[in-house]
Amino acid sequence: MDSTTADRFDTSRFEASRNRLASLAYRLLGSAVDAEDVVQDAFLHWQAADRQRIKVPEAWLTKVVTNLCLDRLRSAQARRERSAGAWLPEPLLDGDPMLGPADTFEQRESVSLAVLTLMERLSPFERAVYVLREAFSYSHAEIAGILDVSEAASQQHLHRARRHVAGARRRGGDGQVDPASARRIVEEFLAAATSGRTERLVALLTDDVTAVSDGAGLTAKLVRFETPERVAAVARAGFTPTQAKRRLAGGTPTVHFALVNGAAAVLFVLDDQVIGAVTFDIADGRIATVRGIAAPARLTRLAEAWRHHEPDAPPLVAQW
Repeated sequence: MDSTTADRFDTSRFEASRNRLASLAYRLLGSAVDAEDVVQDAFLHWQAADRQRIKVPEAWLTKVVTNLCLDRLRSAQARRERSAGAWLPEPLLDGDPMLGPADTFEQRESVSLAVLTLMERLSPFERAVYVLREAFSYSHAEIAGILDVSEAASQQHLHRARRHVAGARRRGGDGQVDPASARRIVEEFLAAATSGRTERLVALLTDDVTAVSDGAGLTAKLVRFETPERVAAVARAGFTPTQAKRRLAGGTPTVHFALVNGAAAVLFVLDDQVIGAVTFDIADGRIATVRGIAAPARLTRLAEAWRHHEPDAPPLVAQW
């Protein structure tokens, strides 16, 4: 095999792993943009390596991507951005290959916005062990080799990570969303919010409901609200259409139901461009968490996916 043919073959081997590597990086970083950068860096490492000496390419690439992600999580820039309280995971439309495997509860849970947000409380090693074990089913021996730690340390990191994630599990149910029932709840929520039916709106929320917004990226920190009454008031103000909001948006968007990271969501779409997303964690028929995401940088990949998406149902609101 000549060098040109060998390079093409090795590039093909890398491309065959690209989606899996991107899914791993996204789970570790919570950002599709950063995940894409890491995978490209891994490709450069792959090209520069003596590939004939790499016995198991999948394991080698997994170790490279994991450690590149750990470097990013430890970086001073990442600590500044995430400690400022202005960070939310980047949402992805269901079906995006970057979401990766979703066959088991653990795989679905590891990519939910609730768990991606909660994993910010974990150390980089705890986060890596949790993702490698729960989402990709690596053994502790394999994880020890990837992270250069002992098997006992890997087990301890996993134990601590699972303890932290247990809270999200209690609020998020079994990780399975029935689209039809979720759409009904979201429709009720929108109808109550836009009609001013406060009692019905409060009844749709859990007693410990929380709402968080990125303020369209215009605020230094996330905006948070608690208690059903406060969240209901914010929902009425936020979801009721006005001429001022239409002027700010640059037109009259339509409102679509979608599944984002396995959760129910509404997308505000203007000229085939997603300009805002609101996701809902639903537990036992009521809404436990509301997340509003409108910062353009967090919607780039979702907006691109939506442009190639064929909605399987009419919009929730044709002209908001």
